[in-house]
Amino acid sequence: MIGITDIAYHLPGKRISNIARKQEFALADNFITEKLGITAVARKNDEQETSDLCVEAARTLFSRATLRPDEVDCVAVVTQNPDGHGLPHTAAVVHAKLELPRHCLTFDIGLGCSGYVTGLSVVAASMEREHLRRGLLFTADPYSKIVDPTDRNTALLFGDAASVTLLSDAPVWQIGRFDFVAATGQRDALSVQADGLLHMNGRAVFDFSATAVPASIRRTAELNGIALAEIDRFVLHQGSRYIVGTIATRLGVRDRTPFDAANYGNTVSSSIPIALARAVAASDRSVLISGFGVGLNVASTLLRR
Repeated sequence: MIGITDIAYHLPGKRISNIARKQEFALADNFITEKLGITAVARKNDEQETSDLCVEAARTLFSRATLRPDEVDCVAVVTQNPDGHGLPHTAAVVHAKLELPRHCLTFDIGLGCSGYVTGLSVVAASMEREHLRRGLLFTADPYSKIVDPTDRNTALLFGDAASVTLLSDAPVWQIGRFDFVAATGQRDALSVQADGLLHMNGRAVFDFSATAVPASIRRTAELNGIALAEIDRFVLHQGSRYIVGTIATRLGVRDRTPFDAANYGNTVSSSIPIALARAVAASDRSVLISGFGVGLNVASTLLRR
């Protein structure tokens, strides 16, 4: 069975302080620290592309001697902000930069906040179907490409990052059954419009997340035959401190639900794998993960060590 063997990530060193911009947006300190929960956002260098962030994450993974480049059978990149104009697909660019084998299954997945969890389903199923042993699932969605720096709804929220997850037939984490939600009638709540910039209806996104995500998490637990009280950790998409706290409170699991994005921001599809790498304890045996946002979509599953 294909599962998760290792996770690595790359956070650019550059930070833009939200505290330093509070007067520009007429914000109080407690709004930034308590409701938004993000005091700074990570930013890639202007010359860096989406694929470059992926390559940096892969270099960290390869440095651990977990995997050699010539052992990779599959490369998938979750992104909605690909290299250049999106053709060729970013996975092909990453594959070339890392000099991976010619036999690799190589493709992009065009999803946002739910992309990591959905990507686990797609890539694991593809690998099992084709009897592939080792695959790399990348996430990289540098929203700095599309965020208006003068828009308080988005400029203080989104950070740049990338992650890579090694999926293999020798897993540390087994992947359970999935629950998916597609409320596409509300798709324009997060969208790039004719001006080429990201626009967000924060109230619509919050209302959707606060209702659809707890329901999805409950269904996921039931699908996997486990009670919420038995789950060691809940790793939610790191949308904001307020939305993560709201969902956790409604489920009664706030003490088991970390918010880890304070110093780098909402990194879209990378938020869950980064939090898995940083905020899950060695003693945790079961972790429920849920990604939600752009689409509007939810994807949830259970990981068992």
